[in-house]
Amino acid sequence: MNNSSHFLPTTRREFLQRSGRGIGLLAFSQFAPSFLVESTLAATPAPEKDRPILVLVQLAGGNDGLNTVVPFEDAAYYRLRPTLGVAKGDVLRLNGLLGLHPACAGLHDLFQDGKLGVVQNVGYPNPNRSHFRSTEIWETGSDSNEYLASGWIGRFLDNACAGAPAGTDPLAVHVTPDTPQSFLAEASHATFGLNPNARGPRGRRDPLTLLEALSQPSGGDHDHDNQGFLQQTMMNALVTERRVQSVLGAYRSEVAYPGNSFGQSLRSVAALIAAGLPTRVYFVSLGGFDTHSNQLATHRNLLTTLSEGLIAFQKDLEVHRLDSQVLTMTFSEFGRRPAENESRGTDHGTAAPLFVMGSTVKGGLHGSAPSLALDRGQDLAYSTDFRQVYSTVLDRWFSCPTAGVLDGNYRPLGFIG
Repeated sequence: MNNSSHFLPTTRREFLQRSGRGIGLLAFSQFAPSFLVESTLAATPAPEKDRPILVLVQLAGGNDGLNTVVPFEDAAYYRLRPTLGVAKGDVLRLNGLLGLHPACAGLHDLFQDGKLGVVQNVGYPNPNRSHFRSTEIWETGSDSNEYLASGWIGRFLDNACAGAPAGTDPLAVHVTPDTPQSFLAEASHATFGLNPNARGPRGRRDPLTLLEALSQPSGGDHDHDNQGFLQQTMMNALVTERRVQSVLGAYRSEVAYPGNSFGQSLRSVAALIAAGLPTRVYFVSLGGFDTHSNQLATHRNLLTTLSEGLIAFQKDLEVHRLDSQVLTMTFSEFGRRPAENESRGTDHGTAAPLFVMGSTVKGGLHGSAPSLALDRGQDLAYSTDFRQVYSTVLDRWFSCPTAGVLDGNYRPLGFIG
């Protein structure tokens, strides 16, 4: 995630300088932590009503792929993980060799229904084991030795959504405290951030009250042009915030979502999709996957949260007959080492599987499973580049040429027809 400095701009020039790469109100997100809105500058028709939508689910911290998709027939797996290995009799079988962790019952049901694809052994060349840097690589779509200022979603918006109508309807929404690097763009796009956990320091005014105050004329004579610009921007943000809160407050679902933050974030996404916003991409995050010690219980609970939240979300979309529009995809900055450590956990690794979910995906296993013919100190060699996954989403889901988004040719995979 991209951290920002937190102060209000005082002039039009300063605001434009700070928002020039599509980050809008992120420049003063501490004062309005529940949203990020920026008006766009062009004017062409809005996306069609049955537009394809992507929901990105970040598994922050580095998800342990080998205990998520378990190679239960491989003796090397149990040799490398004498205490962490998931027992063969407990796995939820995907085929005769691989199975899901027993906490993933909901995902297993979706797999059996053909609505869940497992893309195996995903990574990139010369992997980086830093949380910050590897997340940046995944979110910008860069090589490991390359630094990009824009994210892969931002470049998708630049190429596919340039000329969206001016206004406050967001093209991308994140349900996280900070704006994902994935959203950073060269052009200006309307985006929106919803942080349901934001509380703020004691004594701070709530964001809506603060916005209302800032959007009112002050009656002073100083820098009227700058003040008017900022007031109009604040008013646009307030309109969007009010609209979104109204949608969330009025939403009724027949599906019972888990009461945790992740489940409620997905419920918010479902509500906004059902409201018909022109949003193309949603981003939610589930943290806690940095399991260096005592991994068994922590990882089981995380996978339970993930599985229960995703199946509720998918069922809700189906109830509202929106499931054919939505593709949901997980990602994590890296996997974990094949061998467990002395603290009954796993350290930063390289490749791992990811999930793609939806009524129109080609379910099943995609790509090849990793080889575990390894010494204790060795790591997994990836077999699918994560940009092949992005290329598949761009080309076959969004019908967007990949050339303007990804630097290179990446062969699409088969999880979308």
